[in-house]
Amino acid sequence: MLTFTYTAHQTESGAIVKAEVQAESERAAAKLLVSQGLFPIDIEIKGSDDIMAKLGLGERIPGKDRVIFTRQLSTLINAGLPLTESLRTAQEQVNSKPLQTVVAQIVTSVESGVSMSAAFAEHPKVFNQIYISLVAAGEASGSLDKALERIANQQEKDAAIASKLRGALIYPVIVLGVIFAVLVFMLTSVLPQIAGLYQDLKQPLPWYTQIMVNVSNAIMHYWWAMVLVAAVVFFLTRSWARTDSGRSNLDAIKLKLPIFGNIYAKVYMARFSRTLGTMIMSGIPMLEGLRIVRDSIGNMHVAAVVDEAIMGVKGGKALSSMLENKPNFLKLVPQMIKIGERSGAIDGMLDRVALYYEGEVDEEVANISTTMEPLLMVVLGVVVGGVIAGILLPVYGLVGSGGINNLN
Repeated sequence: MLTFTYTAHQTESGAIVKAEVQAESERAAAKLLVSQGLFPIDIEIKGSDDIMAKLGLGERIPGKDRVIFTRQLSTLINAGLPLTESLRTAQEQVNSKPLQTVVAQIVTSVESGVSMSAAFAEHPKVFNQIYISLVAAGEASGSLDKALERIANQQEKDAAIASKLRGALIYPVIVLGVIFAVLVFMLTSVLPQIAGLYQDLKQPLPWYTQIMVNVSNAIMHYWWAMVLVAAVVFFLTRSWARTDSGRSNLDAIKLKLPIFGNIYAKVYMARFSRTLGTMIMSGIPMLEGLRIVRDSIGNMHVAAVVDEAIMGVKGGKALSSMLENKPNFLKLVPQMIKIGERSGAIDGMLDRVALYYEGEVDEEVANISTTMEPLLMVVLGVVVGGVIAGILLPVYGLVGSGGINNLN
């Protein structure tokens, strides 16, 4: 149960009432107030939950929990349980409290006569357009359990690809972080002692060591300014990335990155094929499926090609011909779609394409991890070796010239 704060009119006296009420959802709270002779003006979740809701964080659900819920709901419906009972049972099996709250609100909506797809659509931050469209198709065809099973499979595949891509990026980030930490430690802890030794001897530092000393002094005296600049750059970059221009540029960079650009292209092809194939298999019309794919593909330039294909399909052209020779579409996709168009099994061909590119992504991610490990070790050795050389060579120079003896 959630606690809501509300402002309402008393229907008899017209007085304004401000108080709290407990209910499973905002809709349930409104019904409860109406039954008590109150006309609700404003209803909000109390306290921290309200803050989370306003920030758009209240309905962020881990993908794994959503997959488990979807699969359990499919099993319960397939077993013949009524829809509301299936939802309640699946809700009890969910470990995520935010998801339990969302499902409780869905149950309330379904019990009030709203269709299941419309109830899911009330929570767009939890259930995306693909999810809602497949549920609606399942309701229309009477195969809701199969639609939910396809949704769970789709989400698992998407999550697996995203996880592998993140895994390929995490290792170099960790190594680069270690390099940076070692570099800062040596510049701020070890190097100043060497500089002090030269100062006591009144001898000039070698030029490469002097550069390192200047960097060390800048870090120790102006670290706060560096942190501030980094924070400002981060927030400005994040704000820019949320604009259409920023997203367009970042999406273009993803496709042009050395090594990773090819992986991103294959990820988008796998996502396109998997999603569109699932849509067609569920009975969703081609044009509607393409629109949903366009909005969920995750790259503006690939989405632009899909949008162009939508216009062509509307005009009676074959989908394969609209995707041929497009710079952001790999050649195998339109070739396999053309075979599917001739055989009447586009969904099957798309499924094969998705499996192929998912396997390619797995292989390339594994190759990147194997290739980058020795390369990053070399970078680490060069950076640390350069700093150590800048520290030790001046010491050896002092020893060789007798400067240490002069100090004594």
